[in-house]
This record gives sequence, C-alpha cells and structure tokens, in this order.
Amino acid sequence: MEGIEKVYEFLNEASTYYLATVDGDQPRVRPFGTILLSGGKLYIQTGKIKNVSKQLAANPKAEICAFKGGKWLRVAGELVNDDNHDVKVAMLDKMPSLKGMYSADDDNMQMLYFKNAKATFSSFTEAPETVEF
Repeated sequence: MEGIEKVYEFLNEASTYYLATVDGDQPRVRPFGTILLSGGKLYIQTGKIKNVSKQLAANPKAEICAFKGGKWLRVAGELVNDDNHDVKVAMLDKMPSLKGMYSADDDNMQMLYFKNAKATFSSFTEAPETVEF
C-alpha cells in the first residue's frame, strides 16, 4: 500500500479527525469527518462560507490529527482549493449525508487537497513512521 493510501485508510477508519488552522495569531481546531482519496490526492471538504475556509484562504498551512486503536496520525501541509466538479460528486457519493447541505453545483461546496504534506503515524509502543506526498 502506498503512503497516501495508508494515510487515507487510517483517516477513513478513524472517521473523525481534527483540523487546525490559524486565525491571525490564534490557533483554531475543529472536528471534521470528510476525507476522500481521488486522483492521487487526499481531499477534505468544507463550505466556503465558513470561517475555516476564510482562514485557509489567508494561510493555507494546516494540520490534521486523528486517533484510532492506540495510534495517532498527524498530517501537516498546505490545503489547496480544487473546484473540480467530479471530485465534489465523488465526495457527495461517498458521504451522502452531505447532500442536505451541499451540492456539486453550488458555489459553497469547497474541496481542498493536501500539497507538500508530511504524515506521521505515532504510538507509545512503536517508532514513528513518516510519509510525504
């Protein structure tokens, strides 16, 4: 399994991860659950009207963290906007519960993929493993 696929599988199985952004000089952290691997890119999804979208527009550097089965994963990198209609449709197909809030055709649904990412798998019992994509 390739590194990015291992990262995706962990996040998908964890189902919740926490996204950290910067708002001026204040860190902001919130739970997320949207994750998609498409075209070799790891995507998250949000709404353009949300503060998280505005924070990422001002500073695209972000980090996510998830915990599952005694292990945790941190992914740090830049989040890049991608308005590709097919990627939006793929996220909505994967997570149909989003269809009540978003549409692939609206101007609010925002897909973001990680660029220059460094993912680190950690636990208290094993040496850290790092993957870059």
